[in-house]
Amino acid sequence: MVKEGYSKINKVKFALAIATIFAALVLILTLIAIIEPFGHHPNTVALISIIYGEIGYTPTFLGALLGTFYTFIDTFILAWIFAWFYNKLID
Repeated sequence: MVKEGYSKINKVKFALAIATIFAALVLILTLIAIIEPFGHHPNTVALISIIYGEIGYTPTFLGALLGTFYTFIDTFILAWIFAWFYNKLID
């Protein structure tokens, strides 16, 4: 029974929504970094490079696709776990 005033989260829909937003942000940031005026600024994609640099991410078009894929998968898993945990808390 769900506590009054709370609703359960659909885990898959929630995870898809959050993962899509974060993956799109990584794609946009990487594509901005590829553009010449921003491309040489070290902070543009520094965090993404720290996280995914060891598994092939670079500020290139292929790197943008890889970073988007990795971000989608990681964020989907984390958001699904968050929704599962939230649903357990309100039961």
